[in-house]
Amino acid sequence: MGYEVIARKWRPQQFADVVGQGHVVQTLENALASNRIAHAYLFVGPRGIGKTSIARIFAKALNCDTGMTATPCDTCDSCLEIMGGTSLDVREIDGASNNSVDQVRELRETVKYAPARGRFKLIIIDEVHMLSNSAFNALLKTLEEPPAHVKFFFATTEPQKIPATIISRCQRFDLRRIPVADIIERLNLIARDEKVKIEDDALLAIARGSEGGLRDAESALDQLIAFRGKAITEEDVLQVFGLVSHQTLETLSDCILSGEMGAVIGNVDALEQAGKDLQRLVLELMDRFRNRLVASYGSSGGGVDVERLLRICDILSETDERMRFSLSKRILLETALVRCARAAKVATLEEIIAQINALKAAGGVVTVAPQLAPSPAPAPAAPAAPIIKSPYPARSVRCRINC
Repeated sequence: MGYEVIARKWRPQQFADVVGQGHVVQTLENALASNRIAHAYLFVGPRGIGKTSIARIFAKALNCDTGMTATPCDTCDSCLEIMGGTSLDVREIDGASNNSVDQVRELRETVKYAPARGRFKLIIIDEVHMLSNSAFNALLKTLEEPPAHVKFFFATTEPQKIPATIISRCQRFDLRRIPVADIIERLNLIARDEKVKIEDDALLAIARGSEGGLRDAESALDQLIAFRGKAITEEDVLQVFGLVSHQTLETLSDCILSGEMGAVIGNVDALEQAGKDLQRLVLELMDRFRNRLVASYGSSGGGVDVERLLRICDILSETDERMRFSLSKRILLETALVRCARAAKVATLEEIIAQINALKAAGGVVTVAPQLAPSPAPAPAAPAAPIIKSPYPARSVRCRINC
């Protein structure tokens, strides 16, 4: 047999192997134990967290030759066929390439017939949101009143594109991004089995870069083994995937909070020269300042004003959106981090009020000089009436009174 990649080799085959989705696994196990099996299930979540794997395990649990069980045997013909993708009773469809109304109509005709050997005929549609509106409408009636022997499993990364009429006829499960600690634990198990020596900081870097997707983390480990062999360091991970070390992120965030503009620009220049992913750097900084923000509300406090952290997070969030369409990511990042450093040093209104209250409590006199109103300017004097001189010479006037 040819080489099998780690992501396929370590794909979960039992509910107990599923990482980080305990709320989904427990519900399905209870449904099997109580024989309360719905006719349609919708698994929602980002890539690489176990949506399709859970659907396949559930299919084995329903059609295992030993009976419906939460722990399928993985040795009977039914389980082996489902694991190998050759079962006549389990049809796995890619929604992106089978999204026309004609293909859904064909599916509707197929599900009318009884299963070949198992208890149920199981239809798994991956990326179901890619179906056209006509295809969804054609599927609606069958999904509402399916034959008793048919079960549907849908998986999607974009549930908002699925009509509400479809979602309302399914049991919906929202899968979560897998925590970093769970990813590291799984990678450690794989590394021991593969006889690979890997540093703890390297495992942390892989888990950070996977953004909660276990499949991405396993693929990254596979690539690193091909790159470096059986001994992997943190520097190898940073070099291959353009990530920034934990210490560098700590130094850069401290420079931002202390307002050291020159150090901030110097760090960005060094990272850009080293070929680091600047877009990824923004996300890493957002996560770091978010952690500081959460710590500020904890019992021990974070030592940094919350308003400053909120302003920095807002700037970084805006920068992340703009960098997606920017041709000069370095300039945009530099200006954004300078704005963050300025925001970290500008006094907030709450600090000013606190200082005023502290002065008052200490007995200091805090007064604001009243602004005297200017005295009104005197009204301008009315202009004197012009003197009109007569052109005739003055004459004495005598009045004679004749009696």
